[in-house]
Amino acid sequence: MSFFEHRDGVLHAEDVPLPAIADAVGTPVHVYSAAALRHAADSFTAALSILPRVRVAFAVKCNPNTAVLRLLADRGFGADIVSVGEMRRAIAAGIAPEKIVFSGVGKTDRELEEALAAGVGQFNLELEEEGEVLAALARGRGRTAIAVLRVNPDVDGGTHAKISTGKRENKFGVQIDGAVGVYDRLSRLEGLNLTGVALHIGSQLCDLAPLETAYRRAGALVDALRALGHAITRVDLGGGLGIAYRSEDVVPTLDAYAAMVRQVTEGWGVELIFEPGRVIAGLAGVLVTRVTWVKPSATHPFVIVDAAMNDLARPALYGAYHRFEAVQRSAERMTANIVGPICETGDTFASAREIDRVRRGDLAIFHATGAYGAAMASSYNCRALSPQVMVDGDMFEIVADRMLPAERAA
Repeated sequence: MSFFEHRDGVLHAEDVPLPAIADAVGTPVHVYSAAALRHAADSFTAALSILPRVRVAFAVKCNPNTAVLRLLADRGFGADIVSVGEMRRAIAAGIAPEKIVFSGVGKTDRELEEALAAGVGQFNLELEEEGEVLAALARGRGRTAIAVLRVNPDVDGGTHAKISTGKRENKFGVQIDGAVGVYDRLSRLEGLNLTGVALHIGSQLCDLAPLETAYRRAGALVDALRALGHAITRVDLGGGLGIAYRSEDVVPTLDAYAAMVRQVTEGWGVELIFEPGRVIAGLAGVLVTRVTWVKPSATHPFVIVDAAMNDLARPALYGAYHRFEAVQRSAERMTANIVGPICETGDTFASAREIDRVRRGDLAIFHATGAYGAAMASSYNCRALSPQVMVDGDMFEIVADRMLPAERAA
């Protein structure tokens, strides 16, 4: 289901023509569909309804916009965070602290203290020393921190190397073959209530087989811990499900994913925690841009747009694909290189791609930018952070203003 479609030759976000947003707000601009977010959130929750005990924590890193978080909070979602900045944003959006999961490999003492004071509901421990520090900080406050131990299952998720998190050489979690000893020692610490384990093997996962392998390894670890007398009450299965960036991409259905989880986890007797991000927000956003120039070249012309790698970093970082489409359809096609204005050759969105024929001044969009789009933005070249707009039916509102670097510093 798409919430961005052409009507009478003009691309709309729900019931709003995108030229109306471009005229009112300018370009480039990130546009989100509230209906798409609700649909994705409800579909995820419905698929998991076949499981007995579930908690869902949206991965804030993929889209920390307060309006997005508020909408998901209204659907019952918690938050998966990797910084206290994300924690503050989630709480401001109405997500209760006890529904927040604090992940991340580099939590500082100050961040742990603030999260303890806020009453965060779960800390995902990345190493033994972190657990020792958290226990000491909690004791100093007369509190007990609820935590799980993140393990590295040494499973290749089959995704891009830069977003792989579950292989032995990745920086995340403790090695699963030493996890029993680490868990046993941490469980003895006053100030720490260790309740289970967590894992996450990567992002944009398009095959359920690696996930199933990782989950089975987690299940074996749960059995080993229980054999030592540990009461395991929760397992955090992470997130990472992929989305279709290309029309021909094949990704797992939510129902297939839920069925696999039910089969693997049957008999665990735990609360399962999920941390979806891209699968909720990715297809709910587009980046609207305007063609500045069409520049001839020796091979394919350069379509130079006013969006840049500071607005959408994924192509420059990972060679990621985002479908490019003209807002007003043309019967003509062209093969072009799509680039931004930043003074880097890496500011390239696509090379030798067949696209709608566009001319100077035309509007176009990059699809599927709702996750890791605005979230990864920078002010490189002293460019403004692009505004963000939420569409709901035939209405739209600015949910993040255009922000110049000087204003940001002030």
